[in-house]
Amino acid sequence: MSVASSLRRLLEAQSVAVVGASARAGSVGETTLRQLVGGGFRGEVFPVNPRHRSLGGLPCYPALEELPESVDLAVLALPNALLEEQLALAARLGVGSAVIFASAFDEPAEGERPLTERLAGIAREAGMALCGANCMGFVHPAASLEICGFSLPAEVGPGPICFLSHSGSSFSALLHNDRGLRFNLAVSSGQELVTTAADYVSYGVSMEGTAVVGLIVEQLRDVARFSEVALEANARDIPIVALKVGADPRAAELVSAHSGALAGDDGAYEAFFDAYGIHRVRDLCELADTLELFAAGRRAAPGGLAAVTDSGGERALLIDLAGEVELATPSAATKAELASVLDPGLPVVNPLDAWGTGADSDNVFKRSLRALHDDPGTGALLFAVDLTAASSKSYASIATATWEVTDKPFAVLSHYPDGMDRAAAVGLRSAGVPVLEGTVSGLAALRHLLEHRDFRARPELEAPPRVAAQVRRAWQERLSESEPLGEVDALSLLADWGIPVARTLPAASEDEALAAARALGWPVAVKTAAPGVGHKTEHGGVVLGVAGDEALRRAYLDISSRLGPFVNVQEMAGRGMEMALGVVDDADVGPLVVVAAGGTLVELLADRQLALAPLDRWRARRLVERLRCYPLLRGFRGSEPVDEDALVAAVVALSSLACDLGGFIGALDVNPLVVGPSGAVAVDALVVQASRSAR
Repeated sequence: MSVASSLRRLLEAQSVAVVGASARAGSVGETTLRQLVGGGFRGEVFPVNPRHRSLGGLPCYPALEELPESVDLAVLALPNALLEEQLALAARLGVGSAVIFASAFDEPAEGERPLTERLAGIAREAGMALCGANCMGFVHPAASLEICGFSLPAEVGPGPICFLSHSGSSFSALLHNDRGLRFNLAVSSGQELVTTAADYVSYGVSMEGTAVVGLIVEQLRDVARFSEVALEANARDIPIVALKVGADPRAAELVSAHSGALAGDDGAYEAFFDAYGIHRVRDLCELADTLELFAAGRRAAPGGLAAVTDSGGERALLIDLAGEVELATPSAATKAELASVLDPGLPVVNPLDAWGTGADSDNVFKRSLRALHDDPGTGALLFAVDLTAASSKSYASIATATWEVTDKPFAVLSHYPDGMDRAAAVGLRSAGVPVLEGTVSGLAALRHLLEHRDFRARPELEAPPRVAAQVRRAWQERLSESEPLGEVDALSLLADWGIPVARTLPAASEDEALAAARALGWPVAVKTAAPGVGHKTEHGGVVLGVAGDEALRRAYLDISSRLGPFVNVQEMAGRGMEMALGVVDDADVGPLVVVAAGGTLVELLADRQLALAPLDRWRARRLVERLRCYPLLRGFRGSEPVDEDALVAAVVALSSLACDLGGFIGALDVNPLVVGPSGAVAVDALVVQASRSAR
């Protein structure tokens, strides 16, 4: 059975067996049966429990094999000890899908697989969709299916939001929201032993009426499949909003390379979300505001955010917290229109404080909002007021009237949700107006709205540059060997992919070092080449600016006396800004490219950006421009700008290398890459070969 058909037997089940149905009030078996029947399910329901003849007004059967027909869905409201037996029985009987609420934890006997693996094997072999284990179930309003062992609110849907959560508590919290968020599909997927987030989201994206997808995830268990689903969502202009929680322990495996440390616990997710336009939120409040704003359906126009408020102090608060939110710059015509409306003395600026004497205030607000909306530099419009009981009636009327005569995104933002008149918010939402609850979360939601527009305007990815096939094969063979790459080999690797490198010669004695320096020309750098010394500066293994025979002898004596006779002599790079580039090969998403401020403080500064390989010049430039140090690259306080094009070209070349050798390189550091006014050159490189098991 295909994944799609088995998933339909789960989410569109026409017949359901509740194994472990109960009469005990509040138990999982009782709650599941009560909500399924009370939710208006129109199909067949079969309680299964050998201790009862009837439950919930329905005949109760002693065992699954006693049912009069095979069912689409078996809900296993059972303890862990009974799960394997009952799931295996369901599979033999041709049951199409199952839900497991319990944790599926056991202490397997020696040589036995854990219970989770045994359950997954049963379901996969039978072609069954499996929700759980350790889940709360799902709700599919269009099918009148409420498969949940825990109390649900009176209203879950229908609505425009497809929602999936790995957290049962957060699943319950979002479903019990009092802000009118409604769902066409809500799934607590638990451990996803068989059926994954990608499967559920793919189903949700294909549903008519889905406007936005919300996720609370610990880990995407099928990244390749999820990337396909994200492309499906993008094609339908359905935003995906994700709250990613939990650290990835695999990051600890890459601490030998700066790039691994810079990628952090979830750098792979950061890059994956960015590549596919998935909006990452920081907490449940931001998730809720962002879902509500996207669910309203309006998409940002070109330009920035324009806002009208009724307070000078809260106007300042908006500016203080706007952060990365682009603010619109009103045109001269818009300013003239605003000046004709506002009370004398009010500055004509954005955000706009439109409250003066209070005379004819409703008209002032309406005209101010309309003027800013009509400005070509406005991409989205905000009415930032506190909907208190004293003002909510007037402000709700202004907002509703504005919504009706505009087509750009428009929302009301309440700075202090606890003081908000809830009845007014309900009225606004019923009219279609989003109400954002909190300055920080509301502004973040608006930023996601603008970023969604910008993501959809990205140019198509250009084909990356490629090296000759024989060069690629030669390096794959070399990286497959157990002998690690030294600095000279690592720099040669970079050079073969078109990254400029400083000329470097190896030496194993004072005489060889002297000959190398004379061949390169003074001044030079002398660096240890001792095996196992990755970060040379940290071991005192680098002497820069060595000029002349005597200086060379002193440098060599110092390094060799502490770290051994093997050194590399390298031409000195010109003056420039030190950057760091890197590659980290992630087991799920593939090779990541790291761009960072470089030098000895690379990890301390942690000014970095990550992206999935490959990159073209447009995407590489975007990475560079997002660095905090970017103003320094452009020239700061009289300093000369660096060759930004050379840095971008190096990033593109490294991304091509990452694609060609990703399975053979665990991590790669280029630090520093010295970027000057007339070019860029790599002066040090470290390669950590992938383990054989990873290839």
